[in-house]
Amino acid sequence: MRWFWIDRFTEFVRDKRACAIKNISFGEEPLDDYQPGHPHYPHSLMIEGMAQTGGLLVSEPGGFKTKTVLAKVSKAVFHRLVVPGDQIHFEAVIQDKQPTGAIIAGTIRIGGELVAELELWFAFLDERFGESALFPPEDLLRTLRILKMFDVAVDQNGNRIGPPAHMIEAEKEAAKTFAKVAN
Repeated sequence: MRWFWIDRFTEFVRDKRACAIKNISFGEEPLDDYQPGHPHYPHSLMIEGMAQTGGLLVSEPGGFKTKTVLAKVSKAVFHRLVVPGDQIHFEAVIQDKQPTGAIIAGTIRIGGELVAELELWFAFLDERFGESALFPPEDLLRTLRILKMFDVAVDQNGNRIGPPAHMIEAEKEAAKTFAKVAN
């Protein structure tokens, strides 16, 4: 099972803002078990969707090499429930970024209607938390391609952003290893 709570990026501007969408389907497992008889999308998963949108936004300038984790939810105000058939629009905007972490302001909308307002704090973990990446670079690259991040990603001057070289290299090495095993 995938634990990504966004479906696709619609906008991505390095060190500034990212927008993503999530389609809510009646067939989603969280709707079945969260509150039987009253299916709606859990607030915690909306927070996680915003954390994934904002976390990728604050991690991208460093080539996704820094371990980035959600450290604090300092604001989470919800205005309405999200139900099957809704399409969530996440918008994460960087408010502050330091060597040790970042803060994003987030809004969640459905069809222009404000659903939630969030403020999330991220921590950048140093070498004390281990040398290995949180996600293998080739797996993260595959996921970012599925989410269409590099289809819309630009720098602040509007120039296209592509995948970092180390991720492309890791992807090539993984393909070579797979080819050897398959033969």
